[in-house]
Amino acid sequence: MPEFDSFLKAATHCAEMAVAQHEATHNALERATRLLQRKAKQKFGEYQEQAGQFVAWAELADSTQDQRERAGYEPDEPLLRDGTLREGIQRLVKDGEGYVGSNDDVMVYQELGTKNMPPRSVLGATGVENVEGVVKIVGQSVVMALVGEYVFEGSIDILEWSAKP
Repeated sequence: MPEFDSFLKAATHCAEMAVAQHEATHNALERATRLLQRKAKQKFGEYQEQAGQFVAWAELADSTQDQRERAGYEPDEPLLRDGTLREGIQRLVKDGEGYVGSNDDVMVYQELGTKNMPPRSVLGATGVENVEGVVKIVGQSVVMALVGEYVFEGSIDILEWSAKP
């Protein structure tokens, strides 16, 4: 624990730590949203298992596969046609919060399903599947900002450490 010989030095140290914490939070959110964006984009074209409350992806109907083939696409690559929907997954870090999502209405239909189409969650399932990775990224960044980035050099396992009594 640092010792200070004046109130000004202590206040300066606290201000520096606040700035470091803000930067660490922003950097952690950048890393976490990049992880989630990459993992979400990897789901396209492959059937997905259940993830938490998000059901496994149903097989494409024969009529859908026939229609895809007639349009020049692989018949059995769910959610993947020309890549527009996949590439529409964007991320944003702003005001201490991170977002991964899409502005495409088709993504909403895929995520929630419709009366004629079962849900095929990309975003929700990706979040559930990657909770531990996000916690680790954010946790390490917070600890490293508080104790100094080079003390642990990223070697502390936040998930293991936080579970200890």
